[in-house]
Amino acid sequence: MPAFRTRLACCLAASIAPLLAVSAAGADTGDYFGIRVIDDQTGRGVSLVELETVNQLRWVTDSGGWVAIHEPGLMGQRVFFTVRSHGYEYPRDGFGFAGVRLDLTAGQKATIKIKRRNVAERLYRVTGEGLYRDSVLLGEPTPLAEPLGSGMVVGQDSAFAELYQGKIHWFWGDTSRMSYPLGHFWMAAATSELPDRGGLDPSQGVNLRYFVDQEGFSRPVARLGVERGMIWADGFLTLPDDSGRERLVCHYAHMESLEKMLGHGLAVFDDEKQEFELLKKLDMKYRALFPGQAHPIRHRDEGSEYIYFGEVFPQVRVKADWKHYLDPTAYEAFTCVADADSADDRAALLRDAEGRVRYEWRRNATPVDGAVEQRLIAAGRLPADQAHFLPLDPDTGRPLGMHRGSVRWNAYRQRWVMIATQHGGSPSLLGEVWYAEASELTGPWRRAEKIVSHERYSFYNPVQHVFFDQDGGRLIYFEGTYTQAFSGAPVATPRYDYNQIMYRLDLTDPRLKRVQE
Repeated sequence: MPAFRTRLACCLAASIAPLLAVSAAGADTGDYFGIRVIDDQTGRGVSLVELETVNQLRWVTDSGGWVAIHEPGLMGQRVFFTVRSHGYEYPRDGFGFAGVRLDLTAGQKATIKIKRRNVAERLYRVTGEGLYRDSVLLGEPTPLAEPLGSGMVVGQDSAFAELYQGKIHWFWGDTSRMSYPLGHFWMAAATSELPDRGGLDPSQGVNLRYFVDQEGFSRPVARLGVERGMIWADGFLTLPDDSGRERLVCHYAHMESLEKMLGHGLAVFDDEKQEFELLKKLDMKYRALFPGQAHPIRHRDEGSEYIYFGEVFPQVRVKADWKHYLDPTAYEAFTCVADADSADDRAALLRDAEGRVRYEWRRNATPVDGAVEQRLIAAGRLPADQAHFLPLDPDTGRPLGMHRGSVRWNAYRQRWVMIATQHGGSPSLLGEVWYAEASELTGPWRRAEKIVSHERYSFYNPVQHVFFDQDGGRLIYFEGTYTQAFSGAPVATPRYDYNQIMYRLDLTDPRLKRVQE
């Protein structure tokens, strides 16, 4: 055995990942050893990279790409770190280990370069505690006014953003706190400045100013008088009311659980109270006309301005005025089903003169989405090439069932662009994010390209923020909820779990060419 260990040590010395040079810069950082992980192409720090020792001690890079280490049993030693990150890769040595050896010396720093596989570039964590925790410990500069997080928030679900009164108004669902396992469940809110009005460049971060309670914790802004259950709001938009005053409105769902809805309706923001108030309760028979997690789109069609809604693709619309918005009978559904009250796969379909399936906007109808189209295709009723909402994976030719996301007009591409998470993807159930384009808002959406992937971790409800577009829309920004939920991952990522992460996508990336019309 001793001879075997000697031979093994020689092999390791010859084949293991090279020892990185440790710079002397930053010797004034005290007791910490700093490691920065950077993108090997851009040189930018990469957030959410895990560094793990052979005895399973684990650090995760902060939004600046830094980790700060002061572990008494490791300082002054040469330590091997496995390097891994969703959508990124590090070279493997002769034994297949993807990692690096570093001499951990207090006050010094090292840099690791990592290769990005994702088309989209991960930038930073938007919400939660300790956003730039390691950067602060190392004395590194940070872009945020509150680099350790604001609003005493440690976790937030599903982001929405709407321009209102000259500011970006941000809204989230269930919100976690540090003082107790349960936080609040009636929508959190914050504001930030636009980049051209004093706000940060979106590549750097978002300075959030939360609506808080007396203790400084994010407070509910959509309690709406409910005694039990949760409030999940969506469809945030601005409209002039009957007097011409601009109002911020939304749709809400009153939930007892993930599966059971107790009611739904419309709400309006009270500027003095800084919270939403009930505007109108809606009958449950109209539920299909108010898709959950909707990010509205304004678009003019046939001389009228409409607001379009959908969990991903727009399948419901209403004229963009106060009267029509409040009237559920004024909402139109996009459908190919002849029976106004049905979206059943056995119902008769609308057809044109050539016998092709035809779609139309119609009141008093149920919208047809990708899930309905999949059932119609499986039943032999709808030819796959006539579907509107089932883009194909160009590698496999298989239709992609999208879970949730957003559609936005892109000035650079002169196309509508979709960013959405796939339902039932691989290697993650709800963590594979795709990009697609279409010349018309309702499609057909033909092909999609995967732009973000996760290893058994969820990244759901992504949304693109058009107010962050740069270079005429060549660079676009989107965020989503990074969470262990529904993923099967045995361990949640410290600090990052159940929070929002921002990405940037360059629409000139050659990997997008095959899905760009």
